[in-house]
Amino acid sequence: MTANLDTDLAALEEEGRLAIAAASTAHELEAARIRLLGRKEGRLTAIMRGLGSLDPAERPAAGARANRVKEALSGLLDAKQEELERGQRGSAPDADLTLPGRAVWRGARHPVTLVISEICDVLGTLGFTRARGPEAETDWYNFTALNTPLDHPAADMHDTFYLAPGVLLRSHTSPVQVRTMQEYAPPIRIVAPGMCYRRDPFDASHAPAFEQLEGLAVDEGITFVDLKATLSEFARRLFGERARVRFRPSFFPFTEPSAEVDVSCMICGGGGCSACKGTGWIEIMGAGMVHPAVFEHVGYDPERYTGFAFGMGPARIAMLRYGIPDIRLLYDTDVRFLEQFTGAA
Repeated sequence: MTANLDTDLAALEEEGRLAIAAASTAHELEAARIRLLGRKEGRLTAIMRGLGSLDPAERPAAGARANRVKEALSGLLDAKQEELERGQRGSAPDADLTLPGRAVWRGARHPVTLVISEICDVLGTLGFTRARGPEAETDWYNFTALNTPLDHPAADMHDTFYLAPGVLLRSHTSPVQVRTMQEYAPPIRIVAPGMCYRRDPFDASHAPAFEQLEGLAVDEGITFVDLKATLSEFARRLFGERARVRFRPSFFPFTEPSAEVDVSCMICGGGGCSACKGTGWIEIMGAGMVHPAVFEHVGYDPERYTGFAFGMGPARIAMLRYGIPDIRLLYDTDVRFLEQFTGAA
């Protein structure tokens, strides 16, 4: 490297440090950048053109020295630009420090989450333990093991989201019952909340993705009397001491006998209103005694064990409890809706 080139680079670096430090505005800083590092007429560009006249053996060292100067000046320019921007933000006229601070939204649990927690707490006092299972299931767990043949309408594509042949998004939480019975021997008493998926229209009373909650009790000697007593006590603890329960005959492939469970309308007290369509009753769940075929699928002896199961939609209960007229509101991202439930958590 020639002495002249080394001297020129050292002088450029010192000049650049002084010019950058003296810049007090973004315009002055940009002018310094162009003068020092500009591609066409910058000082460093002019010096770099002189590398071609050097001996080939000296060019690598000279180029490295020039690059170090360029990196040093670029770093100083970036630091100075950040300093000027901070100063501009601090002196912005719209930063009125006399204004009161805005209250931070502290959030709230979703109304369906509140209902699920309360239901699980009530069932917990009755001896039920929370259980979970996968949301992607096989058709054996979702249908066959629950005494539902694959040619049943519920297994058709219009009701079920299939991910692959034999694999689907569960359409109810009942597969958790099957998995629990496969893993544990009786006595069993579980409650299984979770998301379910069906090809339903998204309207005021339906959603393609929704929470469901199911319960299962299995032991020797369990009868329909135990089912009625458990669910009646559950309804009284959840809806109040004045709540009345009735059971109507129904059909489910995985329970026999089966029943729809209604509770006296908590809005009109059973007198009849628009919420209960004038009947005084609101359906809250389906229930029944576990079908012997289900026990056979999981390896239980149906001659020795009996049990009952029940399932409900916590979103429906949340709508009744909080006076929510449209299920689509439960999926709204507007925080003003959730703010109503801050005090209910």
